[in-house]
Amino acid sequence: MVRIIILIAATILLLAVTLVAHKERRRWAWARFLAFELCIILILLNAPLWFHDPFSPLQLLSWLFLAISIFLALQGFMLLQFRGNPDGHFERTTCLVTTGTYKYIRHPMYASLFFISWGAFLKDMSLLTCLIVLASTAAALATARIEEKDCLVKFGEEYRAYMNRTKRFIPFVF
Repeated sequence: MVRIIILIAATILLLAVTLVAHKERRRWAWARFLAFELCIILILLNAPLWFHDPFSPLQLLSWLFLAISIFLALQGFMLLQFRGNPDGHFERTTCLVTTGTYKYIRHPMYASLFFISWGAFLKDMSLLTCLIVLASTAAALATARIEEKDCLVKFGEEYRAYMNRTKRFIPFVF
């Protein structure tokens, strides 16, 4: 029952944030909503098993992914806030950020979703959680692709050059 209440509250909060982004004509708003919603569902489904057998190899890999996720989210937010010269909200940057994690990957905060989803999946792998993690990954990828098109319009050739020297989610790999 507690997990259902958490899901409802998180969904309401996500909807509020998504509606604001939608009103601002952020084309990626609903794809991002789906990525976050699926991630929350995955976390809540596997929550009872998060501390079961905590030192098994899969659990250790899961904790590593979760730690990477937190690092990427915090650094991504901080860099956008302090280096992106935002026009109000931290996502409305006026300068292209290419330092810190952004030196290696274009979307550290979406990569954070990627890692938290896969970290939560590793807590208890099943067909259902596999389908959810794949859908969450696809939604994060779709969000990044949509945002990249917007960034090309906003930052032009500077962003295209940036795309050529960085990866989307994982440095030197993907």
